[in-house]
Amino acid sequence: MSDSKPTFVPKRRQFCAGGVSLAALGSLSLSACGGGVDDAGSTISVTESKRSDAIRPAAPRRFVHPGLLHTAADFERMRAKVGAHAEPWASAWKALIANGRSQLNAAPRPLKTVIRGGEGQNFAQMYIDIARAYQLALRWKISGDVACAERAIAFLNAWSSTLTTISGNADRFLAAGIYGYQFANAAEIMRTYAGWAAADVARFQHMMLTVFYPLNHQFLIQHNGAEITNYWAAWDQCTLASILAIGVLCDREDLYNEALSYYMTGPGNGASSQAVYHVHPGHLGQWQESGRDQCHATLGIGLAGVFCEMAWNQGDDMYGYDNNRFLAGAEYVAKSNLRDGAGAEYVAKSNLRDGAGAFHPVPYTPYRNINAYQPVLSPESQGIRRPVWEMVHQHYANRRGLAAPYTGLQAVQTRPEGDGGNGDQLGFGTLTFTRDPMTGKVPSGLTARLTAGKVVLSWWGCAHASSYTVKRATALGGPYKVLASGISDLLSYTDAAMPASAFYYVVTAHIAGKESAPSAAARVVTGLTPHTRLKMDEAAGTVVADASGNGHAGALSRGATWTTGRTSNAVAFDGVAGHVSLPHNLVADLADFTVATWVYLNASTPWSRVFDFGSGPGHYMMLTPRNNKGVVRFGITTNFPAGEQGISGNAALPVGQWVHVAVTLSGSTGVLYVNGVEVGRNSALALAPFRLGPTNQNWLGRSQFPADPWLNGKIDDFRLFHGALSAAELAALMRT
Repeated sequence: MSDSKPTFVPKRRQFCAGGVSLAALGSLSLSACGGGVDDAGSTISVTESKRSDAIRPAAPRRFVHPGLLHTAADFERMRAKVGAHAEPWASAWKALIANGRSQLNAAPRPLKTVIRGGEGQNFAQMYIDIARAYQLALRWKISGDVACAERAIAFLNAWSSTLTTISGNADRFLAAGIYGYQFANAAEIMRTYAGWAAADVARFQHMMLTVFYPLNHQFLIQHNGAEITNYWAAWDQCTLASILAIGVLCDREDLYNEALSYYMTGPGNGASSQAVYHVHPGHLGQWQESGRDQCHATLGIGLAGVFCEMAWNQGDDMYGYDNNRFLAGAEYVAKSNLRDGAGAEYVAKSNLRDGAGAFHPVPYTPYRNINAYQPVLSPESQGIRRPVWEMVHQHYANRRGLAAPYTGLQAVQTRPEGDGGNGDQLGFGTLTFTRDPMTGKVPSGLTARLTAGKVVLSWWGCAHASSYTVKRATALGGPYKVLASGISDLLSYTDAAMPASAFYYVVTAHIAGKESAPSAAARVVTGLTPHTRLKMDEAAGTVVADASGNGHAGALSRGATWTTGRTSNAVAFDGVAGHVSLPHNLVADLADFTVATWVYLNASTPWSRVFDFGSGPGHYMMLTPRNNKGVVRFGITTNFPAGEQGISGNAALPVGQWVHVAVTLSGSTGVLYVNGVEVGRNSALALAPFRLGPTNQNWLGRSQFPADPWLNGKIDDFRLFHGALSAAELAALMRT
């Protein structure tokens, strides 16, 4: 069974982002596109952010050159600003030309074999030469000094005619990733220099395709032979950045698509939904490595930012993917590494690098992977200043007009950015990414979740807005009633004072004394409402009708048949391959929820499924009649079984009789019922169905794991509800 999810590309450019097969280099094949759906979001019927259907372009992609971290337009801006002695570009230019690695007096030191990890490490020799080539390339493009261009290509040529191998322990994959994208960026700039001979360009491209890319591809599909959650986000992210950059440099659409597809739908920790592990209210996105240490968390921001910037320059908006999920992660990491009181004026007048005050508190959900459990945010290296923030902040605030206050404060503290000296990043973002200020116009990305019976709103603010106002109406378009105003920090609001009804919410911004137009509306239905009801009364055909009126009909598949049920008919599952398939993204609009059904087991086999909704073994919610400990269990995860949260009962579901089983979730409290009696409870569930993201494998009777057994029995009257039913309400439900 494939564990891949359908491929989605935001509307900036649409194409089929295919995966890469295990075929030899040069015969890489694209997989088929998955279908597109609306952006997943709990209880949202009206939303501003949509994911578009993925479509294959009519003709091969024509890459933009230069088109990795910097385009021709970017260099025009840099030249103009430096020439006009405008700040902060002028100071940033001085920092570049003062850097020891941007000088003309160094000679290349190429190696045949680069070693990172284990004995005989020599990788610093490579990253220093890459930094020299990149910085000299920048100097040439901005100043026009041909001597810098000639020196830059001397470094590129020396390495492409010498390097044959990257070796070492597992860290060799880091070297291939980090230095692969960096090398490609230096070469991408220099390919615009007429003095770089075509044969030399081709030799450099050959080096990237035969030395760097094979290690990149190997890691992405094998993860060094380890369980998928063993390696932290940065390992995937540097690999993705390298593959994407090599794809552009070498005009290889298959490589480019491999990286783009993996970022959106891949199973590893560097993919979007795993890297930003948990999005808290106010669109604060907990980073996958925030419980590990802040050095690696900030490294991940730099690497993911590089990936998003390079994709943007080729027309693909990974910055905006999944409602700006990367910005959510960047703001979280930025905030957690800033101290209280660190406003712009405070930063300008203080030396925060020496430490003063407490760090900003951020919410944290415990994180678990195959070899680590991290219950709290790590204080290790907290407050680290890494020169990666200008790129992120300048895109969101000054290219898109979104509020990104904490990345902005980080940028202020590292301005003007250098290269950091350790080879982790190319640096000099103040010079290369700074744009003139842009003022946002309308709040965006409004989401609304019914959680613990309350509506929790989050939105993206506008650059330079002073505050926000939240409004509510009972009809789309209003009239709207003001619920709260003056919201200025965490862009979230909880509405706890509403009856059971349908409501529409909007947010406005206050900019320079004026109120903006409202955001797109978010619709929420409060109280208990039917989501899906499969009565299973049919006696023929393959369609399982949805009596809720919401269009969630299922389909009998591969051996599932109609049979006698409790009162009418039911679906029989043969224990071999029979199952019911339900629509994609079935539970994408559920936060508080109830699932309830009748089950008749012919046999009790560990890890068979009553239901399993997900996109593979990394993202799922399931109910098994019997786990390996012999009890009924509900489980949900966005990080493979290692990260599963759940509720276990006290016995397996019985065999040879109809049993009613139900699961409810209200806020963080989940309850498991058998025949109306509570058999398990978990008051620390951080995951709700909407957090699964896009799901294309929503099944009754079948598991996300191909080795698990299929259900042998019958299911009757399967129901889903918005909201958590009480024990009394479940008892009444069993009688209907």
